[in-house]
Order: sequence, then structure tokens, then C-alpha cells
Amino acid sequence: MFRQLLFLLLACLVIAPPAIADDRPNFVLILADDLGYGDLGCYGSEQNHTPHLDRLAAEGIRFTDFHSNGPMCTPTRAALLTGLYQHRFGRAFERALGLSRKETHGLPLQAVTIAERLKEAGYATGMFGKWHLGYQAPWLPTRQGFDTYRGLLSGDGDHHTQINRQGGPDWWDGEQPVTEDGYTADLLTRHSIDFIEQNHEQPFFVYVPHLSIHFPWQGPDDPPHRQPGTDYTNDKWGLLPDPHNVAPHVKAMVEALDRSVGETITALERLNLERKTLVIFCSDNGGYLTYGRTHSNISSNGPLRGQKTQVYEGGHRVPAIAWWPGRIFPGTCDETVMTFDLFPTLLALAGLEPEETDGVDLSGLLLEEEALPERTLFWRIGDAHAIRRGPWKLVRHGEKRVELFHLGEDLGEQQNLAGMLPDRVEQLSREYRRFAQMTATHMPSRAGE
Repeated sequence: MFRQLLFLLLACLVIAPPAIADDRPNFVLILADDLGYGDLGCYGSEQNHTPHLDRLAAEGIRFTDFHSNGPMCTPTRAALLTGLYQHRFGRAFERALGLSRKETHGLPLQAVTIAERLKEAGYATGMFGKWHLGYQAPWLPTRQGFDTYRGLLSGDGDHHTQINRQGGPDWWDGEQPVTEDGYTADLLTRHSIDFIEQNHEQPFFVYVPHLSIHFPWQGPDDPPHRQPGTDYTNDKWGLLPDPHNVAPHVKAMVEALDRSVGETITALERLNLERKTLVIFCSDNGGYLTYGRTHSNISSNGPLRGQKTQVYEGGHRVPAIAWWPGRIFPGTCDETVMTFDLFPTLLALAGLEPEETDGVDLSGLLLEEEALPERTLFWRIGDAHAIRRGPWKLVRHGEKRVELFHLGEDLGEQQNLAGMLPDRVEQLSREYRRFAQMTATHMPSRAGE
């Protein structure tokens, strides 16, 4: 009898080995849309009440020199998901990807995304929000590594009716169009929290690219604007009593975004996941200050020059926060960081082999406060481009207009030193020419191919 019991015990151990705890971290990546450098309380706003984001900034790392890869929506999203300069995918990815090119353009399927790498490693992957990297199959989130998707494919939609700029419905569950009542920020919050609850026993990656604070400028209490069947290309901003004072509507949107972040953090804490989860919050580009002659007093870029669509600091230096209790030491970080750095960082933290990317791994910076290597960074949109190395920044508009700034002494980019330092101008110009050649010739293949 003893031998039989021993045999059964050993058989059970072989058939059902004890579970091994998976200590890999979860990742929650929240991307705001058009949020300016000065739009949060922790970045100096006295108008917008943002207690939840202010809390994350106080308990985590608040970046002062974080940059989106582009001064518009699509470019930054392509760089964020792939870790590559968006210019590698063609000039169409330097601006917003328009709906008119829906049948021919989207993020190339051969590009490896962070969602694909994490999914292959056993992570549950969910995206809830604005895609803006393709409008139809095969260029959809579900073909780029996301198990679950809920949100809008286009660049903007009514925050209440989910109608896009061309007057069509734009709300998707996976690859199927659906209808759903509610304010967009609230819907995305609910779905992302549901995903966390359903997958909290395994590592997960949640990407929440909010539509807020992109136009139509509508807070939760503002009226719906768009209805099906009407083209809103020339009427895309929402129902605004005073177009020259958009700030009250933006304030309501910023605060709705802040509440969303607060609800997400509450869910993580309720599930005892906060010490296993890295939360990153940033914006896809700087804010609009004005929109042509029709709209003004919109967003705030604090002390920075310029706005969305421009290569001055106001177009791409954005608020960014990293929060991970027990792992990240609270403080302010002045290192120069780019959106595409997040790809190699998450791979490293997940313990995965690196991918060939243009970004750098920030894990040492986040966890050990290690300095980053010196590097040169680039932005380009149309005939405007900028080059940054250390405190020096060169801005060109075409061939004739050249500006050189020392950001350490002139953050507002007011004093043009190009005429005084021609050697510095030429040095940065040479680096830009190498960058232009590099991004025009190839896209790195997948590791191991």
C-alpha cells in the first residue's frame, strides 16, 4: 500500500507541477492627444485641475525634456509602437494619415510592434483608443499584435456620437464596427479597466491612446456635434459659443482625462497590481494655441515656442510621467527622452531580447537613475526639420531660414545664434543629412531574420 501511495504522489507531481509565479511587470501606456506641455497642474497649469496626474508625478518620475517623435498624431504613434523613426515608413507618416488614402496606406505589416513582441512572450495585449495608423484591413490593431481592440481608427471623432470628420461612424470592437453610448474618454476607461480585471493573473500590456484633448473640443457636458451623413471637414471643431475662447472646453477635457487616469490607478490598487505595473503617461505632440484665424486660447505649452504641427519645442516637447511604486524613485528627470525609447524599454523590463530600433533602453534611467548616452535626435514635417544634440537645436524651414538655439539658456527659442556659430550649424546639418539618408534607405528587419 505504501508503494502504491508513493507512486500516485510522484505521478501527481509529474502531471501537475507546482505553478511558478510570473514576476514580469505589467505595462499601462496612456497617450493623451494634443496635450500641451503646460496643460497639467504638475507642469504649471493654474487653470486645469489634475489631482490624479499630479499624484503620479509626485510619486513617480516627471520628465521635463520628453519629446514626441513628431508634432502630429500619426508620426508619434508609428514611432511609439515600432521604436523606429516614422520617416522609415515613407513621407506619408510625417503628417496625419488621411482617410482619403485608406485603401493604400497603413503601418506596414512587416514593422514589428511592441504589442507583437509582448504577445509572443505571453502577455495579454489590449488597445483602447485612437489608432490613426490605418483605416481598414489589413492595417488594423488586431493585425499588429493586439488581442483586444476598442476605439476609433481615424484621427478624430465626435466625443459623444463617435462620428468621424467625414460624417461616418467610427467605433470598433476588434475588426467589427459597433455602436456604443457614452463619452469617449469614459468608454475607453471602462473597457481598459475591464481588460485589466480579466487579465490580472497574467502579465498584460494595455495601450490607451485617448482622443482627448483633440478637437472637436467637447467636454463631457458639452453638446454632441456630429451626426451621420454630414461632412465636417470645414466644421470640425465642435459647438463653441466663443471660438476665440476654447480654453473652458479644453479644461473640461483635460480634467476628464485626469479622472480616467485616476480610475485606472484605483483599479490597479484594488487588484494589488500597483507594485507589479509600470504606468507611463505622455502626449502624442504639443498643444494647439491657435487654429488659423478662427480659434484661439486653446491649450498651453507653458514657456515653449510654437505649437502642434511645428518643430519648435511647443510642437514636440510634451508632459510625461512614469509611475511604478516600489521600483521608481520619485523625482524630476531632465534627461532628453523620445517616444520611441519606450519600445526598447518595455522589452528590457519584460526580460526579452532586444529589437533593432532607433530608440534607447530607459530601464537603467527609470530604476537606477543612470544617465543616457549622448545622441542626436531629429524631427521632420514637410520642409521643416530640427536637429537636437545636447542643449543645441538647429531648426530649418526650407533652405533659406536657419535658426540655432541653446535650449539650456533659451528654452523659448528666441535668440537665433546661427549667424554667430556657422561651424555648429554645419555640424548639425551634416548629421541631418546622414539621418535623411539613413531613414530613406531601409527599415530594420526583425531580429533573427
